[in-house]
Amino acid sequence: LGLCGVSLPAEYGGGGAGKTLFYIATEELARGSAGLSTAYLVACGISMDVICVNGTEDQRHHYVPRCSAGELAFFALTEAGGGSDVALLQTRYRRSNNGFVLDGVKTFISNGEEASFGIVFATMDPSLRHKGISAFVVEKSVPGLSVGKKENKSGQHCSSTTELIFQECKIPRSALIGEESQGFKIALESITRSRVSVAAQALGIATAAYTEALNYATARQAFGKPLGQLQVIQFMLADMATQLEVARLLTYRAAWSIDHNRTAVSQAAMAKLYASEAAGRICHDAVQIFGGYGYVHESPVERFWRDQRVTEIYEGTSEMQRLAIARHIFNP
Repeated sequence: LGLCGVSLPAEYGGGGAGKTLFYIATEELARGSAGLSTAYLVACGISMDVICVNGTEDQRHHYVPRCSAGELAFFALTEAGGGSDVALLQTRYRRSNNGFVLDGVKTFISNGEEASFGIVFATMDPSLRHKGISAFVVEKSVPGLSVGKKENKSGQHCSSTTELIFQECKIPRSALIGEESQGFKIALESITRSRVSVAAQALGIATAAYTEALNYATARQAFGKPLGQLQVIQFMLADMATQLEVARLLTYRAAWSIDHNRTAVSQAAMAKLYASEAAGRICHDAVQIFGGYGYVHESPVERFWRDQRVTEIYEGTSEMQRLAIARHIFNP
């Protein structure tokens, strides 16, 4: 289908269509499989954003065609002691004669099993906090890099989430993205764009849950008439439809701003916050409309309910989104 490279620069082998089409693709994939959409938004979204925006010409020419051809990438930022607070990174790097050496453990890394390369953030000295962080592009096959524990998650089972372990992992000087100590800035800028990806993903999951609930309410008979003719069910579906529309407007307004090179930090935070939490409410109500059938694994809405939950956590928790929005309110 060509979806892997749809938003990547045409001069490096991508489709050149911009981020909005990428977000639309993410939403549509999430309607069918949230796990597949996670693999997609990490590999073709945030990981490639780092390279396309901050990488060298050689890095772009080397990695963009590989992503466009379907190779998966990882984005290794999170650690056991540092998720929302990026400055707490403990994975370290040091300079060597031929490049750099990485040591540390990354946790909750999407595509950790399947990816062939990815982005790694490490610090020269943890005491420097955000000022010591640099970004690197690392081949999965490099000696000293191994896959650790695979997480047994509640949902999104077709997307692997693992540890990545770096032990005296030697990488060439050409692996550095941007300049040393720019990693914190690179990470935050990339995460802003990826928050819109998660908003689109949540929107896709919620749309699927709403559609299933509407179909069930239309077909299911209760008290001698379709379930959907009961006013209480109509009100639930009306609220679900309204929340979907608001989430869609917020998501694609943020997408438009990103495509037009406008500052979108607060817009991305609003989209991610509202879409993910609205998806939670919509999936909850979809299960409620299905009743007992909504609580069994055979029901599609049960999967949506589990798949949605993490959209309120990764790429910044809902609490972090509220903090970002509040900062913009007081410092526009």
